[in-house]
Amino acid sequence: MRKYYLLTTAHLEDRLWFRNVQDFAIGMNYVALQAALTPGVTVLAFILMSNHVHFVLYGREAEVRDFVNAFKTRYSLYLYREHGIRGHLRSNDLDVKEIPDDEMEALERALAYVQMNCVAAGICGHPSQYPWGMGSAFFRSDGLPSGKTLSGMSGRARTRLTRTGLALKLPGGWRVSEAGYVLPESYVAVELVERLYRSPGRMNYFLNSSSKARKRLEAEDDRMPAFKDQLILQALPDLLQGLFRKSRFEDLSTEERAESIRQIRYRFSASVHQAARICGLSYDDAARLIDCA
Repeated sequence: MRKYYLLTTAHLEDRLWFRNVQDFAIGMNYVALQAALTPGVTVLAFILMSNHVHFVLYGREAEVRDFVNAFKTRYSLYLYREHGIRGHLRSNDLDVKEIPDDEMEALERALAYVQMNCVAAGICGHPSQYPWGMGSAFFRSDGLPSGKTLSGMSGRARTRLTRTGLALKLPGGWRVSEAGYVLPESYVAVELVERLYRSPGRMNYFLNSSSKARKRLEAEDDRMPAFKDQLILQALPDLLQGLFRKSRFEDLSTEERAESIRQIRYRFSASVHQAARICGLSYDDAARLIDCA
């Protein structure tokens, strides 16, 4: 029986799923590709975060699990080819929660929870401002399609989008953004979600009352990330070169590692969790280094 499900990968504490803009764009295209290859599954919502991903899908449980696991497998192969990272997501567990059919507000809350991840992380003020998900797809005020259609692109250009010839299986009417990824409104069930919420105001009510929104409000006086993981990661070699004449965290001594984490926290207003992800450490190891700094 087809049902609604909230699917979440475990948060990686000591590494990143997406290291740069290209990684995110490839991830977006792999979601689109999986949607095209899995007609029995409907995508209602998703978001790609630095160290985890969320989906709200409609289908049979085995099919929605296979959807996310196939996405993980395809992206793992990309990580190996592009960054030489092997087995990155092998132990990245998948949590699957069934959303009750007889409680539509539960589905509305799940959709809001997924969308608000970027806001809770301090990356933006509203889901519509985050490009690596579908927050800008709902209740568009202009109502105009953007981007160019896949049918207007050559087969070679379409293959470059996903790094695989399977891109030729994507519907020609789907549209591609200027950033080089298939726009979520091409395959996300936008009309279904808009009918569920009925109005932008009702959607905003659920966004602002979601558990992720409360997390952001509760943390307003605490240290919130001021820089995205990818920006700090990009700046890290120059920082290490300036401090220690070394460009890789792996080459640092224990004392240098402790000082580099202290500098990351000070210069980028980073939490221990964020600094640990950037440096490829567990939270406990990062905390121990801070204690000895």
